[in-house]
Formats: sequence, C-alpha cells, structure tokens
Amino acid sequence: MDMIYIKKSQILVLMIGCILVYILFKFWPWSSQTFTATNKIYYKSDAKEKLRATTEQTVEKDVKKKLYNIDVIITFSKAKDNRALQQKFEVTVDSMFKWATVPISLYIIGDDESKDLADRIIEGAAGKYNSKYTMVSLDVENLAKELHEIVKEMQPYFSYKPGAYYSDALFFLSMALHQVLPDSITNVIMLDADLKFNADIAKLYEEFYKFSDDNVMGIARENQPVYRHTFSLYRTRHHGTRVGDPPPNGLTGFNSGVLLLDLERMRSSERYNSLLTAASVKSLTTEFSFKGHLGDQDFFSLVSMAHENLFHILPCTWNRQLCEWWRDKGYQDVFDLYFKCEGHINIYHGNCNTALPVLDWEKV
Repeated sequence: MDMIYIKKSQILVLMIGCILVYILFKFWPWSSQTFTATNKIYYKSDAKEKLRATTEQTVEKDVKKKLYNIDVIITFSKAKDNRALQQKFEVTVDSMFKWATVPISLYIIGDDESKDLADRIIEGAAGKYNSKYTMVSLDVENLAKELHEIVKEMQPYFSYKPGAYYSDALFFLSMALHQVLPDSITNVIMLDADLKFNADIAKLYEEFYKFSDDNVMGIARENQPVYRHTFSLYRTRHHGTRVGDPPPNGLTGFNSGVLLLDLERMRSSERYNSLLTAASVKSLTTEFSFKGHLGDQDFFSLVSMAHENLFHILPCTWNRQLCEWWRDKGYQDVFDLYFKCEGHINIYHGNCNTALPVLDWEKV
C-alpha cells in the first residue's frame, strides 16, 4: 500500500514537473522578448539621458571657456575737447564694469589723445568694481586706411559726404571688421559710447549661441520709424510690402548701437562678402530707392531687406533706444509700434543725445 502511494506521489511530482517545464518553454520566449525590449527602451532612454547630461556639461564648459574673456570694441574719437562725449563714455564703461562677471578685453578706436583719456576712465571704472580687463592697442591710422580701401566706393550711399576723408571710414568699421582684425579674434561685441548697462555683458554674449546657421551678426531693430521714412518711395510703389513696417513682422531696419559680430562667419560667408562691393550696394540702393546717411546701420538695414537671414535679431531690451525725434514728424499714429519695448531693460541707449534714466542701483 505504501509502495503504491509513493509511486502515485512520484507520478504526481513528475506530472507537475512536466507542466512546469511546458509552461517554461511555452511562455519564456515571450517573457524574454518583453524583458529584452523593455530593457532596450530603458537603456536607450538612459543612454540618451547620459548623453544629454554630458552634452550639457560640454556646452557649459565651452561657454565658460569662451566667456573667459569678452572682446569689446568702442569707438571714442575726437574726445579731448568734448566733455559731453567723455561723460557718456564714463557712463558706458562704468555701468558695464558694474555688472560684468567675466574679464573684458577693450579695443578703443580713436585718436591717441582720446585713447589716453579712455585709458584713464576705464582704469577708474574697473578699479571701482575690482573688474578684470585688458586694453588692446590698435594702429588706428592704418586701420582707417585699410577700411577706406574697402568701403570708399560704398560710402557715398550711406554718408552726407560723398568725398569723405579716409578717417571717416571708421564709421563703417563694423561692416568690414572681419577683414582688418586678426583671425584669432572670432567674436566681438561692438558698442556705441552713449549706453548704460543694466545687466551683465556675459548675458549679452550668450546671444551668440542663439544664432541660426545663416546669421553672421546680432543687431536690434531701430526703435523709430526711421526706415519707414527712408524707404517711403519704395513703399509707395510696393503696397503691402514688409519693408519699413514695424515689429514683429516688418523689415524695420536696424540700430547699430549694440552689435554682436561673429567674425569667423563674416569671413567665411560668401553671401555677406559679395555684398561688400560698390556694384552690390548700387544694385540694392536702386532696387529699394534708398539713400542713407547713418553709416554702417544704413548698410545693414538695406542688406536686411533682401537678405534678412544674415541677421540675428537682438531683443529690444539689449538696445533700448530712447530717442523720440520721429514721434512728431508725421508718424504719431504708428510711432509706438516701433518704440515700445517690453521686459527688463538690459542696455539703455541715449541716442540723439537723449538723457539716460537714473536707475535703482544708482540711487543706493
């Protein structure tokens, strides 16, 4: 009897074992595939996350490396007997150093006496905020002559003085800076001398990383209907055109008080360099019935009407122009479409001798 019971138990165990083996072989492939697929998704996701983190770290390091020093150019010329210009320059550099978190290399474009003045002003401002900077000397005489050879045939289209002396070529410096500075200088911020910073210049430099593939420079729109007026003949002949229209969809034209110049891209851009010829400028001025008098910003504004992709549009907060000269010159109904600028103002621009505001940090 016991023997029979043992055999039945063995048979039962054997049957259960067979069932388990069957289940294992029946369902294991499905289970294995599911596990493998799930893990593939997991590991793929994990790899992406690790790659993203690594990329972010690399970019951050790259940004910090590139931001270790910022190259800044300011034109400061014929300043010895111009106290108003000296005061504007003092405000510009003082406010820049007040906020700056990275060292700055300053290139001052001007005559020797003006550069000596600038040196003293900069030294005082940097010392006030314990800022790190270097002054870089340029041979302005030779620089002007080089520029003159490049832009002399284009100057009549953007100047009141058709036969301008070569020193006046400095007003067109930004157009051809990539051709006269060493290749080792790649990204430059170029500033007017009538600005007041209300933010870190390193934040402005970060706009370089927002350039699209076609952009060679960053520049803010003109805050007045200047080019609505300048292109008025073209607008009359081309109803519905975007030329001269206000932001955000119009081709408003630019203000060159704050410029981000990617010199590497300017050097390598066939399209941009093809425009630096008298023939190209003549063709564009004829097409758009244009005659300017504001130097480089006229050139950039004219070019943007046909080649807008060359330009990264800086937010108005990085060049908040304060001049309202055109408000009562027949454009009252549209003036604020150009002039309004929302958000925290990072740089105030006292163009056309407009007074700069006293900011909260100055009242402390």
